[in-house]
Parts: sequence; structure tokens; C-alpha cells
Amino acid sequence: MTTDIQTIDAGAFADKQRQGQTRFLLDVRSPAEFRAEHVAGARNVPLDQLQPEQLAAQLKADGLQRGDELYLLCQSGMRARKAAEQLKQLLPGVRVIDGGTNACVACGVATNKAKSAAISIQRQVQITAGSLVLLGVILGATVSPAWFGLSAFVGAGLAFAGISNTCAMALLLARMPWNK
Repeated sequence: MTTDIQTIDAGAFADKQRQGQTRFLLDVRSPAEFRAEHVAGARNVPLDQLQPEQLAAQLKADGLQRGDELYLLCQSGMRARKAAEQLKQLLPGVRVIDGGTNACVACGVATNKAKSAAISIQRQVQITAGSLVLLGVILGATVSPAWFGLSAFVGAGLAFAGISNTCAMALLLARMPWNK
């Protein structure tokens, strides 16, 4: 991933939003995360469903013009950067909000929040990975030592996710019905 993605500090974004200068705002989190809480005025386009050419055409039809800024955010900024990589050639005004929704909330940006919050994808990964590691250890100690391989497999997957900044488990969980 290249580093030529334009960013904006959440505080500066908050100022622009108060001035009405943030008409084009996309949140690339899963629909469940978006429903739980999102910056007011954001449109949800999940990263795993992003179709850059189609989105660019839709935004232009909605009035996005050359020189306008398109703000992207997710929970903390990583998925928004991935989306920006896909969109930067089609839409030159793409900016990622540093720190994502978390930073916007901390800066007092207005949000829409569900009455009952869904469990974030990150927490779902932690619950699933932790449960699989625990299951592997219990089965390895009581049934067969071969079950320790389950814990090793999950550990290797988590290490790979940290190194590559991609998490197969998160992508899989994002496609589950409860996250739609």
C-alpha cells in the first residue's frame, strides 16, 4: 500500500462539518457497525462491497465535482485507507479521516447511534479467535494432543493478520447474516 493517501485530522474534519463543507462522506465499515454508530450524514459503502467505478459514477451523479472532497472513514482508519487506494485514481479529492469514527466521536462530531449496539467486527474476531484457541487447548489436553494444532492455526492466523494488516476472519465475519 502506498502512502500518498490524503488525510485530514478528525478535529479539522469536525470544523469543516460544522461549516457544512462535508457533503460527501463515506463510511466503509460493515452495515452492523454503521448501524451501531456513525457520523451524521455518512453514507455506508462497506469495503468488501466497494465497486470503485460504480461508486465514482454514483457520486458524480449526486453532484460530486472536480475539486470537491470525498471523506472516507471506518472505525479507526485502516479500512478507509484501503478504500482510498481503490478510489484515488477515479476521484482525486479523496481524503481519509485520521482515526476514523473513534477520533470523530472524541472530537465531538455529531453521530447517529442505535439504541442497542451491535458487537463490532474487531470484538467478534477477538471472541471467535479466543474461543477457538481455548477449545484447542481443552481438546488437546483431554481428547488428543492433535487438537493443539487448532490453537496453533488460530495463532498463526492472528500473527499473519498483524503482519499483513488483513484479517481473513474479519472478512468472513463481516459476511455473516448478523452483520448485514
